[in-house]
Amino acid sequence: MQPYLERDAFSTRLREALVRVAPDAARPTALAREFNRRYAGEPVTLHAARKWLGGDAIPAQDKLRVLADWLGVSAEWLRFGAGNAAFSAREPGAAFDYQLMRDIAALSDAHQQVVRDLVKSLHQAETR
Repeated sequence: MQPYLERDAFSTRLREALVRVAPDAARPTALAREFNRRYAGEPVTLHAARKWLGGDAIPAQDKLRVLADWLGVSAEWLRFGAGNAAFSAREPGAAFDYQLMRDIAALSDAHQQVVRDLVKSLHQAETR
């Protein structure tokens, strides 16, 4: 398959999975934001998300795995269209929120301590 056809096919599968699982994330801004919440590495840009949706690029394997896990499909199906899409119901917010962790890490030490104290208090309240 020619490279541009592979990229177009990937984009079609990505949009299909997004519509079924996270319809609001089928726009570049939302896709980048939601992806970055789940990805531990360097955040992707709006431009990268636009290229994924527009059929101009296919993400690297590590990013592809995060997308597939989030969308409840196999990475092989998302990348190559091979096998079954295997859509599954995903619990919103079930993924670890790396963007939240980056935001907390950017706070001052004093404000990070406030967050720690708050989380500790909430955890204690939920376990009662």
